[in-house]
Amino acid sequence: MSTPSAIQPPQGVPPSAGGAAAELLRMEGVRKTFPGVVALDGVDFDLRRGEVHVLLGENGAGKSTLIKMLSGAHRPDGGRILVDGSPVRIHGAQDAERLGIATIYQEFNLVPDLSVAENIFLGRQPRRLGLIDRKTMHERAAELLARVGVDVSPTHRVRDLGIARLQMVEIAKALSLDARVLIMDEPTAVLTTEEVDKLFRIVRALRADGVGVVFITHHLEEIAALGDRVTVLRDGRSVTQVPATTEEDELVRLMVGRSIEQQYPRRPAEAGAPLLKVQGLTRNGVFHDVAFEVRAGEVVGLAGLVGAGRTEVVRAVFGADPYDTGTVEVLGERLPRHDVGAAMAAGVGLVPEDRKGQGLVLDASVQENLGLVTLRSATRAGLVDRAGQRRAAARISEQLAVRMAGLDQRVRTLSGGNQQKVVIGKWLLADSKVLILDEPTRGIDVGAKVEIYQLINELTASGHAVLMISSDLPEVLGMSDRVLVMAQGRITGELNREEATQDAVMALAVKDVKAVEPVEALDNTQESEGSRGH
Repeated sequence: MSTPSAIQPPQGVPPSAGGAAAELLRMEGVRKTFPGVVALDGVDFDLRRGEVHVLLGENGAGKSTLIKMLSGAHRPDGGRILVDGSPVRIHGAQDAERLGIATIYQEFNLVPDLSVAENIFLGRQPRRLGLIDRKTMHERAAELLARVGVDVSPTHRVRDLGIARLQMVEIAKALSLDARVLIMDEPTAVLTTEEVDKLFRIVRALRADGVGVVFITHHLEEIAALGDRVTVLRDGRSVTQVPATTEEDELVRLMVGRSIEQQYPRRPAEAGAPLLKVQGLTRNGVFHDVAFEVRAGEVVGLAGLVGAGRTEVVRAVFGADPYDTGTVEVLGERLPRHDVGAAMAAGVGLVPEDRKGQGLVLDASVQENLGLVTLRSATRAGLVDRAGQRRAAARISEQLAVRMAGLDQRVRTLSGGNQQKVVIGKWLLADSKVLILDEPTRGIDVGAKVEIYQLINELTASGHAVLMISSDLPEVLGMSDRVLVMAQGRITGELNREEATQDAVMALAVKDVKAVEPVEALDNTQESEGSRGH
């Protein structure tokens, strides 16, 4: 579909009161190129006061580049940006802030060793007699945290927070700017249903106050629940604009350029012998007496609420974190505790939930990242078989359809979905027999999700085993052969594919477990899930 020179609201999209006078910002014919890549090619986009305008597209469609132009991280090569009808140049974060534009990125922009309050007011701390007024800063931070409904002390160190709470701190930070334009990039990706409801209430209140919200999401059900209009990007172009009430199937077709017949294309394979066996795994105050096995050819889903201990368990299985008692066996051989190298040598791979912080070397190339796990085996007498590594990287990137300028492109510059493919690809090159996937499709578009699901099918069909953590319950139900449910650090039940329904899983996820550990220790798990790197 050709790109119109100016997008007009289609039939069914309610116009904002005041027409053009209600317009906050407009992007006209915006273009941006990077070496070997056209990221945006004549994109048009506008935002009105008091609306939620959803920006929809596959990973690599240009969404991140567009919002980085509005936040001052990138400058357009062509076209123009207007705020309140006047052309503007946004050369950095201070320019964006001055114009009333605040951005909440999918990847957090927080300083780990500073407190919550210090992060919220970083560079804008209230002062008294030339000194930072910490009392006022803490009071204002507490008000903002209460507004977003998160029970975190303003003095709490950010490093010790789990991912869901980090997201809420980012939202509080954006609210502290009193922004007229709020850009939200996948803000619900790490939130529970209750937290999403709180966020939506906040966004609706902001909309009622006249704030314009640019909302990026891959959860299509959120569009009709919160949005007013949708602009669809594909291959760096704005292809159309539709009402937020548009059917999900049609949104998918517009986004990927084709229909997706089956959202969760699981092809169950015949289960073989146990590849991974965990017995009595316990870490005081975090998880207790965890036992399960994963067989060749099957996908086992690990479900539960944020703080249930899922991530901590799989990190212990992989050797990234210690545990106190219990055993982990791979192919009948017991693994030593807290030994990542031994787990990898035994054929265990881990795709972590935080791909940028834990799964990638961002300033290294695609080829270098794909070869991280196999680097040792490709080294002879201190020399790396670079030609062999490059051939292997080329093969796996082609198999996974990684969209890139070339193998030498820095991973940092790839879209989120393509970064995730690289993380998975390095373990495929290592031929991992047991692949642990922690939130494998977080922040990934529908088309890329289906590609990853097909890859899971290929792995299990060839006799590999997959252990998958996901907070997306339909994904767990759609792709798992069995579902294990955790609550308060314990496995509360196991469901086969026929038994596993949303109600059945949630009943086990909120089950009141009589834990041996003190309640205070269990509360700490809510801060630890996903908060550590390796």
